[in-house]
Amino acid sequence: MEMNLKDKLMNIQQELKCNKGQYNDFGKYKYRSCEDILESTKPLLKKYECILTLNDTMEYIGERYYIKATATLADTKSGEMICNNAYAREEETKKGMDGSQITGTASSYARKYALNGLLAIDDTKDADTNEYKKQTTKEMITNEQKETIKSMFEPDMIKEILLNCKVAKLSDLTKEEAAEIIANGD
Repeated sequence: MEMNLKDKLMNIQQELKCNKGQYNDFGKYKYRSCEDILESTKPLLKKYECILTLNDTMEYIGERYYIKATATLADTKSGEMICNNAYAREEETKKGMDGSQITGTASSYARKYALNGLLAIDDTKDADTNEYKKQTTKEMITNEQKETIKSMFEPDMIKEILLNCKVAKLSDLTKEEAAEIIANGD
């Protein structure tokens, strides 16, 4: 009996093993790149007679440009296709990079997450994800603490506090830092 594309994708997802082949010296963590995922997928694509393509488009959302990456798995026999999209926002500027490098970085990031979604790769513990940051950082300021600080201090004083704490906005403070600001403000 011939397998349909959903069955083939299910098998690819089950059999795919993609090690984290890259290392970030600055952050001291291992991660997998888009290229690592593609390389690990190729033997399974051949086995199940499928092709995988990646495509990018630019989208203007709100006030920013985003790269929309689409990962498409296609059955070479039936022509069936399954797609998954992911978005990455371009930074307005990034030190040491020109515009094309910034776009390329956003493209790589979006493609990686489009592949992750299509191939059921769980990156929640990868160091470049928000989940990892939540797992490894302290608890962040509560809404109650934010409101207390806003009621205790004038806007200019809040700016000074943020500057002293080396953060851009109240939501970047930890719960512990907020508690200290509140305690010292009385």
